[in-house]
Amino acid sequence: MPPTATLIAPPAAATARSTRRGLVLAVILAVQLMVVLDATIVNIALPDIGSALHLSPANLSWVITAYTLAFGGFLLLGARAGDLLGRRRVFIAGISIFTAASFLGGIAPWSGWLLAARALQGVGGAFAAPSALALLMIMFRDGQERVRAIGWYTAVSIGGGAIGLILGGLLTQWASWRWVLFVNVPIGIVVIALSRRLITETPGRNGHFDVRGALTSTIGVAALAYAFVRAAASGWGDTLTVAAFVVGAVLLATFVVLERRAMEPITPLRLFADRSRNASYVARLFLTAGMFGMFFFLTQFLQEVLHYSPIKTGLGFLPFTVALFVTSQLSARGLVQRFGAKPVMVFGFSVSTIGMLLLTQLSASSSYLSLLAPVMLFGAGNGLAFVPLTSTSLAGVREEDAGAASGLVNVMQQLGGALGLAVLVSVFGTAARGVALQSVAAAQRAFVLGADHAFIAGTVFVSATVVVLVVAIRGRRAAARAASVPAWVRDLDAIES
Repeated sequence: MPPTATLIAPPAAATARSTRRGLVLAVILAVQLMVVLDATIVNIALPDIGSALHLSPANLSWVITAYTLAFGGFLLLGARAGDLLGRRRVFIAGISIFTAASFLGGIAPWSGWLLAARALQGVGGAFAAPSALALLMIMFRDGQERVRAIGWYTAVSIGGGAIGLILGGLLTQWASWRWVLFVNVPIGIVVIALSRRLITETPGRNGHFDVRGALTSTIGVAALAYAFVRAAASGWGDTLTVAAFVVGAVLLATFVVLERRAMEPITPLRLFADRSRNASYVARLFLTAGMFGMFFFLTQFLQEVLHYSPIKTGLGFLPFTVALFVTSQLSARGLVQRFGAKPVMVFGFSVSTIGMLLLTQLSASSSYLSLLAPVMLFGAGNGLAFVPLTSTSLAGVREEDAGAASGLVNVMQQLGGALGLAVLVSVFGTAARGVALQSVAAAQRAFVLGADHAFIAGTVFVSATVVVLVVAIRGRRAAARAASVPAWVRDLDAIES
């Protein structure tokens, strides 16, 4: 009997260990899904939110912007907190904040309450997301096991946006717009309970929080975003508009000074010492500035002009996601190695520019077929270029700066989207303001006129991405850098792709 027991025990122990690791992976994936999904699930509900809480089209953008600004602004501080306090502790704290904020947003009786809840969601996501990725890397160290875990993480990261659009449509049409927020609550409670039981704490270390850097950068960018949004409603000469621009500029200049003097800055300025890396940051900023506007205005176009249901609107974005996924796999599996990073990026974002340019031709009589080609071109171009763009952003970074560098990539993406959306909403409001809204048809014409001008501005943003890459990145150097990045960068490339 003893020998038999000895033979049986190891497989049983291995099965239990495998089950535990599978549950941990499920918890991490659930958190990533919530964070990615929440950036898109609200898009489909925007018309209903605007009607229920009396938000104008310009102010409606803050439902998106409040989340992305807080997420991007506190992301580096969240990553730093995980380093110093322990990943499990920060992970659970972030999810707790995110879950509570989702509930508060769901019961919001007025617009200011909802916007505050969305900002709080962003703060929670900023603390949870970096620790989620770090815990995945710690839990899955073996080569093949880590590849499989990253594969699942990649699938969730790519599919989360599409799931958010579809789920947002289902919840809005079958229940209420409030359920696009309430849906996070039961998931968050389960994640917190499982995390306490399954995840082992990582050791913290001594260090300092750069709270001043986080606050000055976040509030400074928020002030700029507010200035653009207010300009859409009140004009560029409005006193509060001008004051917001001044406050934003002063705070961002203060941020740079603080980072130069901080012992442990939230954003080490040495990350900006490389020309190609700087170009990739600026390119990502411009790209997401155009992309967030595309989602924002197309969602409303499908519902307000084409009279699509929320469900049909969500399904309308599936071609974008499919094109993005297919071309990103092609790029990651051989195109960059064959042609080099710079040519693939330039070609990809040129395709995206063509897609955005075609959207400027929309009219009140356009059909869905008029949108299909532009949306697929935009998705395909982004899919081709995202992988080498991320490699260029992270290549050559020292290992001790890995967290800050990968966080900075996400910061540029979130802040680019927030500021870009604010600019495009301002352009939209300025163009549509002069149209008399005497009938439903007139209101539709005003919306399409404003949206077309916003798409023109979006085209400028995306084409600026191409210009930056052509001018600032050296082809052979970029290709060599992307091909020789360290292992931790290749893991993040797999996630992005």
